[in-house]
Amino acid sequence: MKLSYIPDSLGYMPFETMLDTVKELGIHALEIQTGNWSKAPHLNLDELVSSNIARDKYMEALKKRNIELIALNCSGNPLAYQKDMEVTRKTFQLANLLGIKKIVMMSGLPAGCKGDKTPVWVTTSWPPETQEVLRYQWEEVAIPVWHQLVKEAKNCGIEKIALENHGYQLVYNPETLFQLRKEVGNMIGMNMDPGHLFWMGGDPIEAVRELGDALYHIHGKDSRLERRRIGSNGVLDTKTIDLYRLRSWNYVAVGCGHDLQWWKEFFSVCRMEGYNDYVSLEMEDMTMDPLEGVKVSVEALKQSISK
Repeated sequence: MKLSYIPDSLGYMPFETMLDTVKELGIHALEIQTGNWSKAPHLNLDELVSSNIARDKYMEALKKRNIELIALNCSGNPLAYQKDMEVTRKTFQLANLLGIKKIVMMSGLPAGCKGDKTPVWVTTSWPPETQEVLRYQWEEVAIPVWHQLVKEAKNCGIEKIALENHGYQLVYNPETLFQLRKEVGNMIGMNMDPGHLFWMGGDPIEAVRELGDALYHIHGKDSRLERRRIGSNGVLDTKTIDLYRLRSWNYVAVGCGHDLQWWKEFFSVCRMEGYNDYVSLEMEDMTMDPLEGVKVSVEALKQSISK
């Protein structure tokens, strides 16, 4: 496996300054975000789709530093918002123009019924109306839309779409990934982000075993259950992530939630299941200076990943 990086945590840096910093950290691959939930600080999607000159300049800046662009990330909610769908489709177009074969994104989450505008994440079987919400979301929205997205991705030369196991999405774990995959095919697999599954009470190592060859990508991100809060309140927490002192769980730099022994075992099992591709560091620890958090996480991942 090799280390890559999602540079949004260095979004305050201009593009080429970020590239120089990444090179100094010994990272030679990037997963770049194109928009939607990201402000896309290092990529102008419209410009790159429309201008051959802009694309050549962008890729030359990477090549000059021996940095590879390994995936585009358009995480958002294309099942609920047309603007997010537009960014997704433009990202597919850009992937075609650049020869990028892997897209990282979310499954999306529809509204709860026809005519509603607010996405609804069902996490319980009761009250009974939850079952009708799920039926509508899957059968009337997600499956038809994802059939079309898979077709469009194939037409753009994309080989893999890695759906992140994020909360407030229709696909948030292996079970829901396989539910969608059964309907729309093997174009989609999972982007396993341990940081999300930890707070949902899952075990990323067991999830990887279950995924097998449906594991398409990995995000190197850690989270920590805050013992003092979780004991009395549980894992569900709606407080914003900047209120980290008050939350039941937080995203933390790699190694600050789970030690290196855990990460070594995790990557060992990933290799055992046949995954030997990139691991993209995503640094979202709000208690640390962004660059310091990246350095801490890079060091932890370098010690845990075997080539």
